[in-house]
Amino acid sequence: MDEVVKLKILTSVAALCALLLLSSCAPTVHLEPAANANDPLCAEVTVRLPDSIGDQARVWTDAQATAAWGTPSSVLLTCGLEPPAPTTLQCVSLGGVDWIVDEEETPNLRLTTYGREPAAQVYVDTTTLSADAVLESLAGAIQQLPKTGECTAPVTEDPDAPGTGTGDTTP
Repeated sequence: MDEVVKLKILTSVAALCALLLLSSCAPTVHLEPAANANDPLCAEVTVRLPDSIGDQARVWTDAQATAAWGTPSSVLLTCGLEPPAPTTLQCVSLGGVDWIVDEEETPNLRLTTYGREPAAQVYVDTTTLSADAVLESLAGAIQQLPKTGECTAPVTEDPDAPGTGTGDTTP
């Protein structure tokens, strides 16, 4: 075997080893797809997601209409959920998108779009990133989901009086 052939083989093996090393460093995050993950509107969202949020780079996921950022993941996104019903949970508006805030697992927050169909949900580790920064970063992509309702102010009147509601979101 001449030296040129040996050098080409050695170079090819080195390139393959480097590729294998690099691919083993890029984890794939296992997520379950939402029931309506195949909705074309979720595809419109996922193609517009940022490559990074803060200093957290986007990593591969193994489910349709999902995304993750950070190693370990500090932000998880799922699109294709059923829109949530009106609730008394806090509802915030950031970047033109309304979000229901579930603080049950603090310091992790579960944030679900309100008044968008299909709904999207973001799970944020707030010890790594600010939830506000995450929602602002995702707003442009999430705005692809049609707006069907919005947050309203909490009800402060007598809930039994005619014409008053019971929550802080409305369809």
